[in-house]
Amino acid sequence: MPYDFTFDLTPAAVRGLLSLLGKEPVKRVAASLIPLGLSLSSAVRLIADLAEIEALNAYWRDEFKRSKKRALFLPHCSRRAGCRAELDPKTPSYICVGCWAECIVMRAAGMASERGYDVYIVPGGSCIPKIIREGGYDGVVGVACPSELILAAKALMSLKIPGQAVPLLKNGCANTTFSLEDLSSIL
Repeated sequence: MPYDFTFDLTPAAVRGLLSLLGKEPVKRVAASLIPLGLSLSSAVRLIADLAEIEALNAYWRDEFKRSKKRALFLPHCSRRAGCRAELDPKTPSYICVGCWAECIVMRAAGMASERGYDVYIVPGGSCIPKIIREGGYDGVVGVACPSELILAAKALMSLKIPGQAVPLLKNGCANTTFSLEDLSSIL
């Protein structure tokens, strides 16, 4: 887990607070997260990371729209207990077999596949450069912890591949979640 703290930004009120980033200082917005169990320094780091992701998405958006061959990388930590996804050792990534209709990973994978994306459910970021290189992708969407997305953005910049990012709303090493609506708007 990239952060030394856990967070859950799924409540609508908290997501509304994130929309204040352009209107309020980061520390004021971050202070509103303290009742959720984050220290001020952790909240500031999280808010700053989310703001950087929004800025990077905006920076790369036009070039990303011009990309032709795209991949979506989903975090394996969003799979639920009992998931029967199959590991493809060549990639390595998991392949969704559609075992649970309400699964956020299955729904995201289906949405992306319908739009022409290759989908990878990855156990970690270290396998992604190999997948991008071998797949010849010129556009990438990633779903992950905000700090991981920032690291990935730096790697994509060095490869001159435009990317878009969807941060997790709840982190941890299992049962994480993200916004399907945010993902849909990016795809």
